[in-house]
Amino acid sequence: MNGYLWFKSLHIISFTAWMAGLFYLPRLFVYHTQVQKTDTAYALFLTMERKLLRFIMTPAMLLTFLFGTLLIWELGGMSALTGAFHAKFLLVFLMAGFQGYLGRCYKTFLRQDNHKTEKFYRIINEVPTVLLIGIVFLVVFKPF
Repeated sequence: MNGYLWFKSLHIISFTAWMAGLFYLPRLFVYHTQVQKTDTAYALFLTMERKLLRFIMTPAMLLTFLFGTLLIWELGGMSALTGAFHAKFLLVFLMAGFQGYLGRCYKTFLRQDNHKTEKFYRIINEVPTVLLIGIVFLVVFKPF
C-alpha cells in the first residue's frame, strides 16, 4: 500500500500542475490577442506560452499519465478498473487533446497568423473546468 500512496500523491501533484497550465494558457492567449504583432509584449507572450507548454504542461501531463498507470498497476491491473474509470480516462484523454489544440493555437501566434478573437479564448478557457468537474465527480462518486 505504501507504493500506492506515493503514486497517488505524485499523480495528484502532477495533475494539479497540469491543470494550472490548462487554466493559464488560454488566459495568456486572451491577453496576447490584445497586443500588436510589432509590440515587444507580443514576443514576451510567445516566450511565456512556449515555456508554459514545454516546461510545465507537457511534463506534468506525462507525469500524470505515468503515475496514473502506476496506480493501475498497484491496484492489480486493468481487471480492477470500473466503468467510472473508463469514463474518467475518456475525459482525461479529451483534456490531453485540448492541450494539443492549445499547442496548435500557440503555433498560430508564433507564425503571427492568429485569427481567433479574445472572446474565443475566453470561452475555451472554460473547457478544462468542465472536464475537471466531470473527472472529480467520477472519481468521488464512482457512479458505475
